[in-house]
Amino acid sequence: MKKVAALCIVIVFAAGCSVAVPFKELEPGPVDAADPHIAAESFKQRIPASFHLLSSIVFEYNWFTVAGLGYVDITPGDGKYKVVCMNLMGVKLFEFEGDRGGIISQYAVEPLARQGNIALAVGTDIKRVYLDLLPSADAHAFRRGSAVVFRQRSGDGALEYAFIAGKLASKTYREDHRAAWRVSYYEYTEKDGKLYPLGIIFTNYRYGYRLIVRQKEIRG
Repeated sequence: MKKVAALCIVIVFAAGCSVAVPFKELEPGPVDAADPHIAAESFKQRIPASFHLLSSIVFEYNWFTVAGLGYVDITPGDGKYKVVCMNLMGVKLFEFEGDRGGIISQYAVEPLARQGNIALAVGTDIKRVYLDLLPSADAHAFRRGSAVVFRQRSGDGALEYAFIAGKLASKTYREDHRAAWRVSYYEYTEKDGKLYPLGIIFTNYRYGYRLIVRQKEIRG
């Protein structure tokens, strides 16, 4: 715990804990009554083949908050991603590059590197945010309120995709019926016929931290 506190102070500024959602929830839309798979198929057609993002990133861990700017390059079809995050003074905090097989290369500023498990978890979680945005063909589909939900086996647990009004609202991974992590998507915008969430929140319940991502610039 003392190491984590030192990490946050060294990197940037520390402030109080926040649990509010700073984005608007997706508004419910018409749900197809005949085939729930239409929701996933419709979203598939609007996923960009590749994209480059400039984002603000806030890392919340217990009572500390770390803010930075992130540069993201994603190729969903190939499963490749690269993310660089700098603090507000221009100091690189971390850089991760990888694919669906795992992290290929990584860098983390010294205080973060000493927290090996958390540094690796952040890199892995970024992959979960931007890749594998569609359920498998054999996922079980059902309705939960205004959402169409797909559940499939994944590792030692189950992964759920929830779609609202034809847009991916969240992905939740559970083990032993308890959420291990969840990524939620908010405030989609359209560019060149493709959809981009302007707000993203990733919560890692296992390590107890949260990533809040707000898109600043989108380039397809």
